[in-house]
Amino acid sequence: MTGFDELEPEAAELVRPYVITKGRGLPDEAQLSLITLVTAVSDHQQRPTRLSPEEQALLDLCTAGYLSVAEIAGHTRLPLGVVKILLSALTEGGYLITRPPVQRAPLADKQILEEVLNGLRAKFG
Repeated sequence: MTGFDELEPEAAELVRPYVITKGRGLPDEAQLSLITLVTAVSDHQQRPTRLSPEEQALLDLCTAGYLSVAEIAGHTRLPLGVVKILLSALTEGGYLITRPPVQRAPLADKQILEEVLNGLRAKFG
């Protein structure tokens, strides 16, 4: 057995994600985070005819309703980076809708909370 034969399975694992994503890079984290919700566009006339099997599987999965990027990666068993790249491409193509996560609420000011507490204590004892 030569050194080349020993590297073939590993090389295939490295090439496959590159081929699936067509060499595209990862989208910005602000665009697609793990908790970004994704669903398919309801217009079935806009359904593409020329998608890879992986893109078609993602589109079919997203027709059921909103799923997070992490859930989609779990269902497809594809690497998270590959899923993000494919979802980004489908979103840019107008086939998917994404909802970014809700921003965290700002923390309440400690001084205001103490004044409310003091007011409640003064009124109700």
